[in-house]
Amino acid sequence: MQPLKNLTLNKKGLPAPLLDDNYKKELGEDVHNHETPEFNSKMKIAWRYQLLPKMEAEPVSSSKFGHYYDVSKKIPRELIEASKWHGFFLPEKIPSTLNEEPCSLTPGYLKLLQFIQKTIYEEGFDGSNPQKKQKNILRIGIQSLGSPLWGDDVCCSENCDNSHSLTKFLYVLRGLLRTSLSACIITVPTHFIQNKAIIARITNLSDTVIHLESFIGSNRETNPLYKDYHGLIHIRQIPRLNNLMCDVSDVKDLAFKLKRKLFVIERLHLPPDLSDTVSRSSKPDLADSSKLLGPGCGMMAGGKKHLDF
Repeated sequence: MQPLKNLTLNKKGLPAPLLDDNYKKELGEDVHNHETPEFNSKMKIAWRYQLLPKMEAEPVSSSKFGHYYDVSKKIPRELIEASKWHGFFLPEKIPSTLNEEPCSLTPGYLKLLQFIQKTIYEEGFDGSNPQKKQKNILRIGIQSLGSPLWGDDVCCSENCDNSHSLTKFLYVLRGLLRTSLSACIITVPTHFIQNKAIIARITNLSDTVIHLESFIGSNRETNPLYKDYHGLIHIRQIPRLNNLMCDVSDVKDLAFKLKRKLFVIERLHLPPDLSDTVSRSSKPDLADSSKLLGPGCGMMAGGKKHLDF
């Protein structure tokens, strides 16, 4: 229940950021193992596929984007204290006795919207007024939105009293973000929400929706096909602002795995089937099946030989 504040002061801590120029030296062997090997030798089997383009394991391996983090280290506390950030702790904002006017939003959502709006205006991130100096982007992080810790009951029952409170909060938040130099990332415990229609509304009110599916506690955890990964990444929605057509990404299946120092996202490649039992049909079976064919290729085969394609 500590959005914004808990992002920097949680027990586990955030991973330590690395300089983009020295990330390979710091991360060491994890980066080298993660790079796609180049095969200079010609293919001896399936020669017809030799000239086809190679499949990259990383979605954006050719370009350097964002920053790198070492998950084995924690971000220094001195760096956090030197940074300018605003924390929102819900019990400190809501008193024990509430004397407020009736509102369609829960008190937790209302206080959070007021806090975000106040921060945007006081720090000069309001895009409606010209700024005297160059401003950076206000980054907002909200954890476990829709959980009972926010005073919402969408996780308690399918037909709750405040079913529209969460969607109204997101609608107002979109308006604040559109009129300011702000970006927001929100985590939602969708596995707790009983009403699936609320999940669909949250998706429609978001620009980008990513669903993380962990293998812990599922049948895929012991499946040999997924032994190299720890979970799947499902891209439910991607931004399509000011566009009548939705973008169709060429990357559909993504998986993630946690290494010693890296959190790696790759295209999902299933290993080849190396089982002892061959799934092909034998020649006698094909010969028997040719007898069932009508007068045509089956009769030409004489019912004794398999069809040769």
